[in-house]
Amino acid sequence: MSDFRNTLPRAGAYDASVTARNRVLRNTYWLLALSLIPTVLGAAVGLHFGTGQAMAANPGISTLVFLVGAFGLMFMIERNKNSSLGVALLLGFTFFMGVMLSNLLSFVLGMGNGAQLIMLAFGGTAAVFGAMATVATTTKRDFTHLQKFLFVGVVLLIVAMVANIFLQIPALMLTLSVLAIGIFSAFLLVDLQRVVQGGETNYISATLAVYLDLYNIFTNLLMLLGVLGGNRD
Repeated sequence: MSDFRNTLPRAGAYDASVTARNRVLRNTYWLLALSLIPTVLGAAVGLHFGTGQAMAANPGISTLVFLVGAFGLMFMIERNKNSSLGVALLLGFTFFMGVMLSNLLSFVLGMGNGAQLIMLAFGGTAAVFGAMATVATTTKRDFTHLQKFLFVGVVLLIVAMVANIFLQIPALMLTLSVLAIGIFSAFLLVDLQRVVQGGETNYISATLAVYLDLYNIFTNLLMLLGVLGGNRD
């Protein structure tokens, strides 16, 4: 009997583990909310200085700048995720992503119902986040095994989207946007569940992953709404 009791997890260790996971989840949500501020500021700066028009006029160069800037900053964030510099780099990254978002925003705001479409895309993204967060914290089913499969899907999406910049096939663009919303919604569930289950113990890395999921859901949803429901009068 004593041997059996020794194999059981100690209550104190279990409580400490739960407390640590809750702290990571709480810090992730706080930092995620904070990251929206530089995103909005970056988008405002991009719109003010006409960055969107410059990007639209040079799609190849703008794509290269986006890929180099985004992946470079993500690499730096991961290198410094255990220090306060990681937080600063993450906020700088979200500002950069806001500037890059100005191209799509300027396109949508040029429509008669552009502001409504942006609010609808934001509301839809918030709804997806709420649904995935609820599932991640309540379900007993493990979705984290889907991570490798989803990563392959993201790589294929990036390749196809870059190719379509030059091919300019509208039907392919719409198809890729629908697939992107589905893939990143699933990725959002996986990333949130990893935090809930203790698979991710660094809140900076967790925030970066969740932010990227939400960013891609928002941009692709806004693109779909702009193409399918935009008022160009």
